Amino acid sequence: MSDIRFIIIGIGLIFAGFIILGIFGDDYQTSNIEANEFGNCFDYSENLEPIPVDCSEQVFGQTVFFALVIGLIIAGVISLIKGVRGDWDSKVKPEDMVGPSRYNPSDENDSDDK
Repeated sequence: MSDIRFIIIGIGLIFAGFIILGIFGDDYQTSNIEANEFGNCFDYSENLEPIPVDCSEQVFGQTVFFALVIGLIIAGVISLIKGVRGDWDSKVKPEDMVGPSRYNPSDENDSDDK
């Protein structure tokens, strides 16, 4: 049996990691290209001229961003593995079970013939 909660959490974490990477990843990609190709890094805004900035700070910010995204994805994969291998769902005590297949001996003692 699998633990469906960990599977759902894992899928959510992996999905969130890829969404964040897809939406914000382009902003962090340009500093690496500028540093490798030109040696100069610039901060671009819509209304102003490009402002020169330190390339090492830009690359460090890019590395931190990708480390966080990779951390999300790895946490999702670990959660998926734990969910697939987990057997928490099958270790439910009989008195905690609910549903139509639950056998409750106290139901036999209760009668409506009072």
